[in-house]
Amino acid sequence: MAVFKIVLYGDEVLREKARPVAKITPNIHKLLDNLRDTMYHARGVGLAAPQIGVSKRVIVVDTGEGLIELINPEVVEARGEETDTEGCLSLPNVVGEVTRAAEVRVKGLDRYGNPVEHHARGFQARALQHEIDHLDGILFIDRAVRIRRVKPGA
Repeated sequence: MAVFKIVLYGDEVLREKARPVAKITPNIHKLLDNLRDTMYHARGVGLAAPQIGVSKRVIVVDTGEGLIELINPEVVEARGEETDTEGCLSLPNVVGEVTRAAEVRVKGLDRYGNPVEHHARGFQARALQHEIDHLDGILFIDRAVRIRRVKPGA
């Protein structure tokens, strides 16, 4: 198990557009494993490679429906709208009200380079959009209509 330090707000890598993965290598497999381990250790529901200091288009998400690993993900269809509270491991003790698509179709590659597609609704759709935003240097606070601080552990 490899748990990495999560990059915090203010670090430049969080504002960069992450580089696409050109070739699936053992290092990409290791990156996926590190993202997964770090996400679970931090008790998060998603993590993007820039959040551990790696400017690559790789994310992991697990909202309780099983682990999703995506390389070069993109939202190809979005429907509806929902506003809900979001937080981020890179912005501890901060939450905001964010409006996102209620339903999305996301395409990308799995860890073996096979094309995959995920249809998601509700919380899982929100988590996928949040992590894909990280790959474009967008943080939830950029989309939030209201932001507030919360007590640690709340």
